[in-house]
Amino acid sequence: MTRKLSHARNTLVGMFLVIAAVVGGIFATTASGGSWSPKLALDLSGGTQLILAPQVSGSDSQEVTEEQLEQAVDIIRQRVDGSGVAEAEVTTQSGQNVVVSLPGALDKQTRDLIQASAQMSFRSVLQAGAPTAVAEESRLSEDQLPQPAGEPENGSDPNWISADLYRQFEALDCAAVANEDAEAQNPENAIVACATDGTEKYILGPVELNGTDIKNASYGQVQSAQGFATGQWGVNIEFTDTAREVFRDITTRMVGIGATTPGSPRSRFAILLDGKVLSSPSSKAIIADGRAQITGNFTEESAKALSEQLKYGALPISFAIQSEQQISATLGTDQLKWGLLAGLIGLVLVFIYSIFQYRLVGLVNIFSIIVAAIFSLALIVLLGNLMNYRLSLAGVAGLIVSIGLMADSFIVYFERIRDEIRSGRTIAAAIDHGWQRAQRTILASKAVNLLAAVVLYLASVGNVRGFAFTLGLTAISDLVVTYLLIHPLIVLLGNTSYFKNGGRFSGMDPVALGATPLYRGAGRVRTPDEAPLESAAERRRAARLAAEQEALEADKMKAGGNRGE
Repeated sequence: MTRKLSHARNTLVGMFLVIAAVVGGIFATTASGGSWSPKLALDLSGGTQLILAPQVSGSDSQEVTEEQLEQAVDIIRQRVDGSGVAEAEVTTQSGQNVVVSLPGALDKQTRDLIQASAQMSFRSVLQAGAPTAVAEESRLSEDQLPQPAGEPENGSDPNWISADLYRQFEALDCAAVANEDAEAQNPENAIVACATDGTEKYILGPVELNGTDIKNASYGQVQSAQGFATGQWGVNIEFTDTAREVFRDITTRMVGIGATTPGSPRSRFAILLDGKVLSSPSSKAIIADGRAQITGNFTEESAKALSEQLKYGALPISFAIQSEQQISATLGTDQLKWGLLAGLIGLVLVFIYSIFQYRLVGLVNIFSIIVAAIFSLALIVLLGNLMNYRLSLAGVAGLIVSIGLMADSFIVYFERIRDEIRSGRTIAAAIDHGWQRAQRTILASKAVNLLAAVVLYLASVGNVRGFAFTLGLTAISDLVVTYLLIHPLIVLLGNTSYFKNGGRFSGMDPVALGATPLYRGAGRVRTPDEAPLESAAERRRAARLAAEQEALEADKMKAGGNRGE
């Protein structure tokens, strides 16, 4: 018994540590701009609305088909979701424009991600240098400028570098370049360009592959030859079948250059988006299957960002912002107030039912629901600070619905305990056996809730996802609270003299529950005939049969008396 009590106390300490970790996470994220309150979605707090005009690259008609527009909507939604902005609305307008509505203020990173065009290209690096302009006195004289000796034979041929192009390279200052115009970069000529992070500038050969040649892109940890994770992050690219041979020729050429002139920038190929170089890795091996991996000084965030740019950059549509305006909340605080009031009414009804049905032990249910609600809210605040998750009215509805689901676990557990008490077990034994029998039911119930929430989240868009997310989140919170709070509290209460002896208002009174004790006194134990009935229906049926039998016996006695007369 002492061991069980000690385990129960340690479990409660574990619950305290879990809550402390979540609160600590919120506190830590407030240092980087987070807050102690949940972020609200577009319908509750308003936000920013952008109207984007799509433009097809390389199309003479400049007309956007309906299919391309729908593709644009899907890709912008993926871009926005991938950036961590929740509850964004992306729709089409009059079959011509794309309307993007996002909660809160629009930061530059999200704006650039939405507006980023798909003019992605791959060019060979001919020369690389520091991102600043070369000082006048340090620039090459006219007779030192490179002069092509003939027609270039491939994308890495130095004959692409003319005197004029080299002068552009010397004068290029990446800090002064706001944005390269991709339209001005002729894909058939060599160009100068800057890295997106402003750390390097380049002379690049003509375009050899386009963004549409990318089949897929992802990121993950680099593995060693033995298959072990190295802890280094990398970006994986898979080219289409038609681009596979071209990429094999490129890597073959660059590996050859790297072998003859180690460290040469001409062994690198540049990935450009909107005229700026996202990455310029060296080719270390000949890649014949079209599956390449970019490694370097990536963090998880930078690897994820590059993979998303590669993955979504294959769309041949760019966007121009036609208008940008601040919009007010579509629902506002009135709807939120009524929603919270509905939740409060439901909560009070559950509390009343708990006390009426389970007496004092119902307080455990009330306390656990309060803790689960606070825990869920703290998780939402933390996710808002870490992942920009925003709570919509649909999400609030998910929290309200979960109040009843949270009470389920306690009811299942405590009804099992009551069944064990009715069968004649002691209260301490009933708590132990009831928990063993209730766990499987609780786990199955929460697994179904979580599965339904996951399916709903994956199959839906917009506000419905907010409902599914909070539903799944509260299912996890309920499991944590059931295992780390409800069970240990019941164990500790069952060890107190009042509950252990089945106090009248404890909710565990064997007499009130109609229990038949195993030991009947005077050295006699309960016989099979005296076994308690399992359910109230069985008890009512037995009482009815007994009454009918008694009435039958009375009729027989009355009939016998009449014959005697």
